[in-house]
Formats: sequence, structure tokens, C-alpha cells
Amino acid sequence: MCTYSKFIFSLLLLLIQTSAFCQTTKLSGNILNATDGKAIEFASVALIQLPDSTRAGLGLSNDKGVFSFENIKPGSYQIKVIAIGYERAQSKAFNLGTTAMVIPALRLNPTVTSLKEVDIRAKTPLIQQQADRTVLNVEQMNTAGDNALDVLKRAPGIKLDKDDNIIMKGKSGVNVMIDGKMSYMSGLELSTYLKSLPGSVMSKVELISNPPSSFDAAGSAGIINIKLKRNKLQGFNGNASIGAGYGEYGKGYGSTNLNYNVGKVSTYGRFSYGYYNSFNRLTMNRNIAGEQFNQLNFWHPITRSSNYALGADYFINDKHTIGILWKGSSAPYTTNSESNSVNYNTVQQKMGSVNSKNPQDNTSGNNAYNLNYRFKIDTNGRELGIDLDKVGYDNSKTEQYFNSYFDAADNRIGDVVNLRNKGFGDVSIYAVKLDYVHPFSKTLKAEAGYKSSWVNTSSDVRFDSLKTAGWINDPKRTNRFNYRENINALYLSFSQSFKQLELKAGLRAEQTLGNGLSSGNEEKIDRKYWQLFPTFFASWKVSENHQIQGSYARRINRPSYTSLNPFAFYSDPYTALKGNPLLLPSFSNNFEINYNIKSFRVLSLSYAKSTDVISEVIYQNDLSKESISVEENLGRAQNIYIATGSPFDITKWWNNNTELSIAYDDVKSTVQGGNYDSHKFSWSVNSEQTFNLPKELQLTYTFFYSSPSVSGLFRSLESYGMNVSARKTFMNKKATVSLKLNDVFDTNKFRANLRYNNVNTYWQNQWESRKINLSLNYKFGNMKVKNARSRSTGTADEENRVKN
Repeated sequence: MCTYSKFIFSLLLLLIQTSAFCQTTKLSGNILNATDGKAIEFASVALIQLPDSTRAGLGLSNDKGVFSFENIKPGSYQIKVIAIGYERAQSKAFNLGTTAMVIPALRLNPTVTSLKEVDIRAKTPLIQQQADRTVLNVEQMNTAGDNALDVLKRAPGIKLDKDDNIIMKGKSGVNVMIDGKMSYMSGLELSTYLKSLPGSVMSKVELISNPPSSFDAAGSAGIINIKLKRNKLQGFNGNASIGAGYGEYGKGYGSTNLNYNVGKVSTYGRFSYGYYNSFNRLTMNRNIAGEQFNQLNFWHPITRSSNYALGADYFINDKHTIGILWKGSSAPYTTNSESNSVNYNTVQQKMGSVNSKNPQDNTSGNNAYNLNYRFKIDTNGRELGIDLDKVGYDNSKTEQYFNSYFDAADNRIGDVVNLRNKGFGDVSIYAVKLDYVHPFSKTLKAEAGYKSSWVNTSSDVRFDSLKTAGWINDPKRTNRFNYRENINALYLSFSQSFKQLELKAGLRAEQTLGNGLSSGNEEKIDRKYWQLFPTFFASWKVSENHQIQGSYARRINRPSYTSLNPFAFYSDPYTALKGNPLLLPSFSNNFEINYNIKSFRVLSLSYAKSTDVISEVIYQNDLSKESISVEENLGRAQNIYIATGSPFDITKWWNNNTELSIAYDDVKSTVQGGNYDSHKFSWSVNSEQTFNLPKELQLTYTFFYSSPSVSGLFRSLESYGMNVSARKTFMNKKATVSLKLNDVFDTNKFRANLRYNNVNTYWQNQWESRKINLSLNYKFGNMKVKNARSRSTGTADEENRVKN
């Protein structure tokens, strides 16, 4: 920790020295209501330097209407003021010398306006291409009945694999953030959480393929940041949604967003609840030494999920802001699972079968706490941010197995084999993060930061068999696993702006210390390594309408905590998932180029080369018919991804959003002692047509198709589907009713072949894809922006001042 202490000390020393040698000239004034002379607090005040009209400072008026700027260079200036509920105002030009100056009071005329009286012509586009990320504006979508995972599937370049893991631009290893905070989830935990989060509470999805060095280096495919809804209007306001759906089974859900903003305090709360009755059907046809072994597994989960969040921001003054956040989720579910496995000999004669019933009771939940502080050091843009986080996840499972064995004539062999399993797992995470921004000039800026995280995960599984003497523990299936990990990071980046060119380069250093132990076989995990992760970004504005962006980033994909657990988890007598304590992290070098004409993405080209790729490898026992999936490191993988398409209006009432992509995947590795070489071109298209009809009626049609492709050792087959929806707004745009039918022809399913060594398997995973949903959303509370206590939202800087 000596290195980090020196870093923090040096950073604080830099702050003190910089403050000591800055210019001390001060400018101040106050903002008043022209009608009654009362102070207007939290108005946005911009200091404009003349004659080039560049912004020299930005601030807020305090509770007495007073604003001030410090460390201002002598020159000619003008003040501009924006406050919600008031007409804009500006001062006369004035000259600032080397002594403090107070300008005459600025008086603003009130304009009382109800939001429903404003005819907003400009529409936020569904997809926006920014310099370093692609933004999906979820509030422009019809999300009736959709969960967060459903919404992500509609984002450009996003697909899901057979286990609902996210694939971005053909690459696995995606890290997901919620409101700018790392979720620290992967695999089953992440998909369970996203399925419990309603799409109606989402505001935006940011897809960041090559994140800058201020982000964690984890996630070889990049980062997805999900922003949840939050209204910053003054007073009390909110919205509520309720809906119901039906596929194979019924489901219902509801959510509410509440906001109370007054003066210096901004508070918010979110709550959602859902009842989801669903199914999943897995078909596996395996050719084992000439014999056919067919399995059909059916899961019927019933989930009752809830998500909640409470937060508050306190604006101490125009420089200091402190915020607190508590959020969590709970998703208990019961599952009735049944598996049927039938064995045929080489001449397709039935040899026997196994029937397994597996009732389960599961719990899954998490809680997260965040304390953050932002210090806006001066009006030149220097800023210091500190975040403290505590995150906890816990889950438990109680299940039984009733296995019945039958001969070729379907006569049961022996008694029913009765097994039971009880297990729990928990993860606790602590993190501290410090970020500092220091502009050297209007065109040159430096960023530096430090982060440490500490993770402690444990799982305990006990397996028993029912014998004549009662329940007897099975030591081969009983295990306790503990793993601890500490990651320390430092980063530094510089950005330089020229007339038409913007450059940014950064370097992040991460140290990983991990150790674990499994009681079942005494296998130990010992990880000690550090790595450097450079990043580079360039944006060239060729002309007013043409822009080219390029980026490079080195990334890491660390194994999930479950993947390191060497214990085997059985889903039926013949299928199991086993961890690997020898699993190494995977590293990738990612390159990307984007070319845009105005807001239309003409071309997006990316290339990634990864080593030690983490992938499932199936070990098949031809005698026992068991198939055990073990995550292992493959040799190397290459991915080339090309895409084009963005939303555009065909007419005033018809919007087209079509994306066409082409990919090339190449995997080379040694698998179980043999060479594996698989490569393939693939393509996909996703087209959404939106029709805005009279009387606030909107119709949407969506079609998607993905050709056969390669993912790890899986050779996926084609998939396609079609969705239709309608949405109508009424009651002065306060209420919206939506009707949606997903996967009209029930064609969306995952299908793949696995062929290597003695493995020859056809895999098909089908879920409740076709379903109809009806929902109602209603906005309530203060819809007027008129009072003098409103905090300005007129500038992007102030909107993004506090990241929640």
C-alpha cells in the first residue's frame, strides 16, 4: 500500500500547490426575481470571455442568489444566466482587472409554463453515436413486458449465448454497470438480476467497446452502462407502471419512480415487483460411440422478484456535493425440473431410459451501498471525486432428485434413487475509488485516479443420498469453497483538443492478488500478477457533417468466482458443470474505427485478438454417458466485426432503424490433447420500423436474423424472429398504454453443434420467447417548472455534475 499512499500524498500536494499559485482575482454578483426582488437560487451562471465568446467558467447561484468566480484572468467578459421558470438574461460586457469586482444584480422575468403546454417538436433519437460510445435511448422504445435483458438484446451489436451471457460485437466478456457503478456480477447472477429488472425503469444503455483508462480494465468485450430513470424537476413527481403478460404461462409486474427535489436536496426512490411464470426447454442429442443418447430437460421456474433503490444528493454549495445510495434486489424462485434421457444402440433400438424429477427452492438477492463526494475545486474545471462502495450478494438452494431407471421395455429397474442437496453462497465486496481532473488549458486536460477492491466469496454444498439407514452424506458431491481477491489500480490519461482533432491517451496499471481453497479436493488457488492496460482515442472532424473516430484498448477478462470452484454441479444424472481452479485470465487487444455522416453511422469496424480465451469444454464419458462442462483456456481467438446503420426518418411519421453486420470469427486451440481450428463468416440484420400515426398512436414492427456463426467451441445455427407492438399516449401525455407481441411465430431459439474429439452433440435451448404483454404507465406530481427554487438543468455540465 506504500505506492498508493505516495500517490494520494502527491495528489493532495498538487492540489495545495496549484491553489497557492493561482490568480486571486474574484468576480461576483447576484441573481434576483424581477417581479418581487427575491433571490433566485441554483440558477446556472456562465462566464463568457469576449470577443471570441468562449466559456471561461460555469457555476450556480447559492441560496441567497449570489454567484462567484475565482482565479479569473484579467480581460473582457459577459455573464449569461439560465434558470428554469425564468427568461434568459445576460449582463453588459465589462472589463475585469486584477482586483475583485462585483457586477450589478441581474434581474430575471418569470415565465410560468406547464410542461403540457409546450409542444416539443424535437425528438430524441433511438440510437446516438458519441465519440467513445453508442447510446440506446430506452425511453423511446416500447418496453411493455420487457426486462433489462430483453432490452439489451435490441441494442446494436448485442446478442446472447445459450446461457444468457452477453455477446457484444461478437465478443464475450462484457462488464455491466448500473448508473455508472460496477455491478460485480457475471454469469447466472448477472442474468438473474437483469431478468428481474423491468425495462420500464431504464432510461439509457451506453455501449462502450473500448473504455478509457478511468474505467476498470475488466471485460474483454467492453462495458455496458445501464442508466435508470431519474427526474430532476423541482417538487414531488414520479411515474408508475403496471402490466400483465402471457406466453405459456401468465405473469404480472409493476414499478414506480419517485422524485422529491427541493432547494439543495435531491432525493429519489425506485421500486419494482414482478411475478414471472416461465419455462426453459433444453434438448441434447448426443452420438456416443455410435449409440444415440437423447436428453430432454424441462425447467418450470416461478419467480417473484423485487428491485429497490433509495438515494439522495446534497448540494452543500456550488463546489461541494455529497450523495448516498442504497439499492438491492431479491428474486426467490421455485422450479419444477424434469429430465428424460433415452439411450438407443447403433441400429436405433431402445436400450433404456432415465427419468429425473428435480424440485428446487432458490433465493437470490443483493444489496449495495454507495457514498460519493464531488469537489469542484475551481471554475477552470479541476474536480476531485471520491466513491466508497459496499456490495453483498447471497443465494441459497434446496433441491431433491428422484431418479428412476427403466429398461428397453420401460420397466423400472430397482427403486427410485432419492438424493437431496442444500447449498448457499455469498459474495461481499468493498471498494474505494478516487478520481481527479486537472485542465492545464482549454485544450489540454489530465485525469488521474486510484481504486482498490476487496472480494470475499464462499459457497457450501452438501449432498445426501437416501439409504435404508436414512440420509447419508455423499463426500464426493459435498464441498466448501472460499476465494479472496484484492485488485489495486492506478491510472493516468491526457487529452488534447485541436481545431478538428481530439486525442486522448491513457495507461492503467492493475495488480491482482487472489487465493482460494476447495475442501473437496484441497486444490488451492494462488494468483499474484500485475498488468498494464494502455488506451488511445482519436476523433477527427473531417468537415461539418463527416467525423471519423478510432480507438485502441488492452483489456482483461478474469474468471468468474464460480468458474474457479472445482466442484461439479449436476443438473441431471448425466449433465454437470464443473469449475477449474487453474483457469487463467484472458487478455485481448481491441481496435475500432467509426465513420459517421451527421448522426448516421456509415461504418463501424472492429478487430480483437484474444489469448487464453475462457470457454466451456465438454468432457464426455462414453461408458457412463456423463457429460461434464469445464471452463478452460483456449489458445487464441480473432474477431472482425463490421456494421452499418442508424435510425433515420423516411417520412415525418415513419422512422427506420436497420443495422446490418458482418463478422468473422476464428478460434485455434489445443482441446483435450487434440487440435481444434474453427472459423466462419456470419451476418445478421435487425430492422425496426416505427410509424407515428395521428392521435398519439405509435406502431412498431421488428425483424431480426442471425446466420450460423462460431462462438468458442459451439457452432451456432441460424436464429430469427419478429415482434409487433402498439403504443398510445393520452391524458395530456401523462398516460401511455402499450400492447406488444414478442416472437410472433415462436422461432427464436438457440441451436448449436459441438464436434471435437469424442464429442458429437446437437444442442437446442428454447425459452418462453413468444408472449403478449399489456402495460400502462402514468406520470404524476409536479409537471410545472416555475418556482425560484428550481435547480437549473440548462447545461450538460450541471446535469452530469453528480454521477449516481
